[in-house]
Amino acid sequence: MCDSCIWTWPACARYAPSPAPSCVKNPTCTSSSTTPVNHLGHFLLTELLLERLRSCAPSRVVIVASSAHRAARLRLHTLGSPAPGPLGPFQDYCDSKLANVLHARELAARLRGTGVACYAAHPGGCCGSDVKQYVYGGWAWAWWCITDTQRISLEIMTLQPRCEDVETAEGVALTVTGVAQVKIMTEKELLAVACEQFLGKNVQDVKNVVLQTLEGHLRSILGTLTVEQIYQDRDQFAKLVREVAAPDVGRMGIEILSFTIKDVYDKVDYLSSLGKTQTAAVRRDADIGVAEAERDAGIREAQCKKEMLDVKFMADTKIAESRRAFELQKAAFSEEVNIKTAEAQLAYELQSAREQQKIRQEEIEIEVVQRKKQIDVEEKEIIRMEKELIATVKRPAEAEAYRIQQIAEGEKVKQVLLAQAEAEKIRKIGEAEAFVIEAIGMAEAERMKLKAEALQQYGEAAQLALVLDALPEIAAKVAAPLSKVDEIVILSGENNSTMSEVNRLLAEIPASVRALTGVDLTKIPLIQKATGAQA
Repeated sequence: MCDSCIWTWPACARYAPSPAPSCVKNPTCTSSSTTPVNHLGHFLLTELLLERLRSCAPSRVVIVASSAHRAARLRLHTLGSPAPGPLGPFQDYCDSKLANVLHARELAARLRGTGVACYAAHPGGCCGSDVKQYVYGGWAWAWWCITDTQRISLEIMTLQPRCEDVETAEGVALTVTGVAQVKIMTEKELLAVACEQFLGKNVQDVKNVVLQTLEGHLRSILGTLTVEQIYQDRDQFAKLVREVAAPDVGRMGIEILSFTIKDVYDKVDYLSSLGKTQTAAVRRDADIGVAEAERDAGIREAQCKKEMLDVKFMADTKIAESRRAFELQKAAFSEEVNIKTAEAQLAYELQSAREQQKIRQEEIEIEVVQRKKQIDVEEKEIIRMEKELIATVKRPAEAEAYRIQQIAEGEKVKQVLLAQAEAEKIRKIGEAEAFVIEAIGMAEAERMKLKAEALQQYGEAAQLALVLDALPEIAAKVAAPLSKVDEIVILSGENNSTMSEVNRLLAEIPASVRALTGVDLTKIPLIQKATGAQA
């Protein structure tokens, strides 16, 4: 390849995948690669103009590339040689376009901050309409290396929103979990919205966005309801969450197929206390029902007795009517007036009794309602006192017990460590004392051994030295009884026995030395002479 190749090849040749003709200026040049025209020429021209571009900044460099660079495979060891195979010219074209893109990226990185911008443009991507086509449940044509296709999942996604320790309208912290089924809607407008929001993201990213939206609405709705509304009517609560969250997720092109509350629980046993209250209310209603049944039975029994008496009264009335008819025959006008007066008086008393009965019945009903209200107030007061006792007595007592337990455990560990240290100390002292005793014993044995060797070596001289060393001790022991005597008086008779006593003492000295040291002084010549002379 010669240097003139980058200028003599027609510029239009870069659009043709056919092999390049022979070099015009140099017939011996056999270069058939498109790289010199498509890349090296651009590179050299840009390098020559780079200083001018910097001086007149802001400026820009636009390199015409192609999306065909995606099919490129640069072969650095055979750069400039034609690619093998029937598609070799097209492969050369793709390689040259990849070189254009790499040149543009590297040049943009080096010129950052100088005011010179560098771009790589794909001319095919700038033509035609920019209208996007959405296809689901079918197929469509796509141009390789030209058409950009992306996929998005339309499958149903299962979410499990969870809100922990969210305070309700009454300030009770609840933890609520749910299960939601969502999917991307297939209507054209909504599908376009969903593609705009989530195209290029995986299913987990879409789930995270929708999950955060549902949890936010779930948390906000929890703060507006009471515990009873949440716990007793879960379907209504889930429906409210679904209705509130549907517009927001709908603006993302996502539809909520279902949403149900999975579990509701708390950490302060409020729900269990609520169950106890309901149980007590059911028992109370049962007792009231039994009382009402007994009351109705009593009323029915009284009605039956009344009907019996009415029949009896009717019979008596008929008898009385017969008598009255007989009497009326005698005094029609007077008896009729008296009967009307009696009926009017009876009607008044009966109506008065009925009104009194109604008034009494209403008073009883009022008392029953007041008693129910009083029972409710007392039950709530009991609950309040239980919570107050838990907060003021039970919890501090548990904390104090835990603190004392920790202190006792720490003291126990301390005493164990002290006992172990003391035991280790005693063991070390015992080992040291044993070592000292052993050393002393070994030294004493060595001393005795050396003495025995000296006795064997030096004979009488060594024995004499031992006697001389032992004499102070012998003298001390002999003089010990006399240390408490202030004065010794030796009395002698006519025969002058003082010297005989002294000689006797000298004769007893060798026996005492032999008993103390094991040395026989009688074998020493000096002692033999002394004792012999005395004898």
